[in-house]
Amino acid sequence: MTEAPLKAGRREWIGLAVLMLPLLLISMDMTVLYYAVPAISAALSPSSSEQLWILDIYGFVLAGLLVTMGTLGDRIGRRRLLMIGAGAFGIASVASAYAHHAGTLIATRAVLGIAGATLMPSTMALVRNMFHDPKQRRTALAVWMAVFSGGTAVGPLVSGVLLDHFWWGSVFLINVPVMVLLVVLGPLLLPESRDPKPGRFDLLSALLSLAAVLPTIYGIKQLAVDGFGWVAVLAIVAGIGIGAVFVARQRRRANPTVDVRLFRHRAFGASVLINVLAAFALVGYALFTTQYMQLVLGLSPLAAALWSLPVTVAVAASATVVGMLAKAVRPAYLIGGGLVLSAAGLAVLTRIGAHSGLPILLVGAGIMASGVVAAMTLTADLILATAPAERAGAASALSETANELGGALGIALLGSIGAAVYRHQVVGALPAGLPHDARAAAHDTLGGATAVAAHLPGQAGAALLDGARVAFSHGLNITALAGAVTMAVAAILAVTLLRRVRTDPPAAEPAASEPELARQH
Repeated sequence: MTEAPLKAGRREWIGLAVLMLPLLLISMDMTVLYYAVPAISAALSPSSSEQLWILDIYGFVLAGLLVTMGTLGDRIGRRRLLMIGAGAFGIASVASAYAHHAGTLIATRAVLGIAGATLMPSTMALVRNMFHDPKQRRTALAVWMAVFSGGTAVGPLVSGVLLDHFWWGSVFLINVPVMVLLVVLGPLLLPESRDPKPGRFDLLSALLSLAAVLPTIYGIKQLAVDGFGWVAVLAIVAGIGIGAVFVARQRRRANPTVDVRLFRHRAFGASVLINVLAAFALVGYALFTTQYMQLVLGLSPLAAALWSLPVTVAVAASATVVGMLAKAVRPAYLIGGGLVLSAAGLAVLTRIGAHSGLPILLVGAGIMASGVVAAMTLTADLILATAPAERAGAASALSETANELGGALGIALLGSIGAAVYRHQVVGALPAGLPHDARAAAHDTLGGATAVAAHLPGQAGAALLDGARVAFSHGLNITALAGAVTMAVAAILAVTLLRRVRTDPPAAEPAASEPELARQH
């Protein structure tokens, strides 16, 4: 008879609240610059290439270093790495706020990405080690997921409020007091945990993981922005090839950076796959909803962010409810149900038109996001529960890297579908006699059509804008349909692959042999 796991007390729950501070800021930093770009452009005069790197370098570096930093935390201690990362994040935030050149801001944003990569897997791994009771752990992970999702939604809102009263650097300075608070309270409330027998740190594997993830995500995003190009394709091929070398190296090592044998455990491998598909639909479609609210409905960025708050509340509620239901219902059916719910939300979004207004968008997006977050809360729990506790950092990093890759694929593939539909249908709305450059801009994006329409006289401008909005809405409908199909496939995979997984799966032993892992199918 096995002993019941110790339940967390007040100290652990207060510690969880402390852990949510850096997580909120990391997720906010992914979107907080959206409104600050015009002010940064006016102050620093970046080139178009520099402006893109200011926005993208944070996410690129963070995604590329997640696995390395998760493994490093397992070796030196997750709390220690969290404190180091918090200090670096605070210092880089100050440097970003007072950057006087575009190149300096790109460099400080890269340091923010490095620091963020230390913080994200550390927070989830510490949750794994603070909450041993499965029911409490699921509740804590539901909080983790709700805070992370809420941060990406709150980022633009906070940015809009700050920019109404202060200069653009204020969007970085809000990080500093929070990180100071974390450095002070962390050692008092957070337990230290590490792998007791970590082996030597494998620098070559760390470099290989970085060299695999960075070019892959870069190539996918370039395809989304510029369409087909050999540089983007070669980057993806190189990333996949280096990834294969990385996996082969891990299979040979006695103390691998990532124990790839864990993927033979059905709960682990299936959960990572489902995370990729869920992030694919969630992030890929979010690209269109923000544009729809601003360019089709004509909302200001701040108004669009405010209208997004009800969706954030729905997401937080779904994460809480699924944690309660997990006490009685098997993960396969809850995860599958969440993905079916998200597919239903996307089906609602196929009914959006150029003149349908906010209700359909908010209802569909709320249902879709709630279902995805409910499913991903449980897949995160399965990933952490399946992996050995001493490798919680590496397992957390794998989960988050899967989310990053899925999101990048969603932006590239769903973005390409939406863009193709728009370009095909907007042709009929382009007025005759437009100059070549104006015609190309209006044909390329809804933003370009909006800018061109503003310079056309009277009815001609209104007709172009209305036609472009209708074309964009049709693209959004087709994209929603593609996302719904993806979620339906993910739901079938979840029920099929996870149907035998118990509500509280036993953690894999750190030294489990390959036959032992194979029997866990």
